[in-house]
Amino acid sequence: MIDTTRPVDARVGERVAAGDWDALTAELDEHGNALTGRLLTPEACRDLSALYDETDRFRTTIDMARYRFGSGQYRYFTHELPDVVRELREAFYPRLLPVARGWAAKLDKPAPWPDTLGEWVEMCHAAGQAKSAQILLRYGPGDWNALHRDVFGDMLFPLQVVVGLDAPGTDFTGGEFIMTEQRPRAQSRGSSTTLPQGHGLIFTTRDRPVASRRGWSNGPMRHGVSTVRSGRRHTLGLVFHDAA
Repeated sequence: MIDTTRPVDARVGERVAAGDWDALTAELDEHGNALTGRLLTPEACRDLSALYDETDRFRTTIDMARYRFGSGQYRYFTHELPDVVRELREAFYPRLLPVARGWAAKLDKPAPWPDTLGEWVEMCHAAGQAKSAQILLRYGPGDWNALHRDVFGDMLFPLQVVVGLDAPGTDFTGGEFIMTEQRPRAQSRGSSTTLPQGHGLIFTTRDRPVASRRGWSNGPMRHGVSTVRSGRRHTLGLVFHDAA
């Protein structure tokens, strides 16, 4: 069994803080997603992937084919999160908070998010969203994830992060992260990202502000995963609101 009572990688918070947040924010504003530098070492990635088979660490398992979400499987952690998952969430939240508040201002929407993740989670729980939404995903050959949004209730944080735990081209092929943007009065636009091992992709949970002649409008976006052609692909999903 993997020992996760200690931090898997003590420099996680430093790596998040060291990102070029001006550039990342510009990418998020322009495209609705942004690729970070390396956040986790290969060893930390392997440790996290290995947790998938320790079923007592998870509150539930979802078979995507059963629910017509695609093909593959994912598991929701309990609130007893591995230290590295907790550290990543706590490090990302204050960096993403200005983006979330800026987007809300542009769209003239409420910005209910307090300064700390702990306060925000308490607000989610008070509103009836008390289930952990942190996800470990596993895909094998032929598996894929349908385009969707991760909205678990009214208490919503507009950004989330997925971290690649396996090496593309070595551990698996295919399995690109895909996003589509519904453009006003036009056909949808798509993008794909190959997620390097240990790197994160920040992306919008639901939508982003898009400049228009009348000011700012809502740009709905969805995300998914293309078909894995060979090997096995694990990712960690960091969501900043809990589930109902």
